[in-house]
Amino acid sequence: MNKILLHIEGLAVFALSMYVYGQNEFSWVWFFLLLLVPDISMLGYVVNRRFGAMLYNLFHTYTLAILIVLCGLVLSSSHLLGISMIWTAHIGMDRMLGYGLKYPASFKDTHLNRV
Repeated sequence: MNKILLHIEGLAVFALSMYVYGQNEFSWVWFFLLLLVPDISMLGYVVNRRFGAMLYNLFHTYTLAILIVLCGLVLSSSHLLGISMIWTAHIGMDRMLGYGLKYPASFKDTHLNRV
């Protein structure tokens, strides 16, 4: 049951991010072009599993994305807000699909399950 709730939570974050993005009339072309950019952080695994997991997790936690949302709001920057909505949507999409934060043991070992 907990696993299902985490997938639903990811869906909710993904949907809310897309809604806020659309309400601000940002470009959907940019949304789809940038949606997978946080996955570039997987290149950290070229160095080693520990560094790869750390870098991947840094780009796949809500903390940085939410900080950028706050910066976008405080600075009235539509660019920052748009980027943060895409980033948040990416994380929500990953959670919805069952991809979680990585453990250094293996790329497939996540906080959600073994993918």
